[in-house]
Amino acid sequence: QLQLVESGGGLVQPGGSLQLSCSASGFRLYYYTVAWFRQAPGKEREEVSCISRGGDGTNYVDSVKGRFTIYRDNAKNTVYLQMNSLKPEDTAAYYCAAGDRCGPPPHSWGQGTQVTVSS
Repeated sequence: QLQLVESGGGLVQPGGSLQLSCSASGFRLYYYTVAWFRQAPGKEREEVSCISRGGDGTNYVDSVKGRFTIYRDNAKNTVYLQMNSLKPEDTAAYYCAAGDRCGPPPHSWGQGTQVTVSS
């Protein structure tokens, strides 16, 4: 189990922006793909986005395409999720997770950070 720590969540008004960070502790995140998931109360967890090891491959769930951007800074051992034009339906706990490739379930998870979009 690798140690991942998310940060950057908070309360934001509709239309606003937040940047989430996923930092690795004690290992090089470069060796893994990283995905962001979210789970809202009463709903199933869904994968929001995933990025390849080198950062040249990304994918997004349809509901966030054009609004969210995933990228990584391997020198800082961190993966980011830039979220723009936030909507109330984006409200959820967001988790980052590391795996061997995008698609299959990741093997290591962070504790999550709460994002609330509300006026």
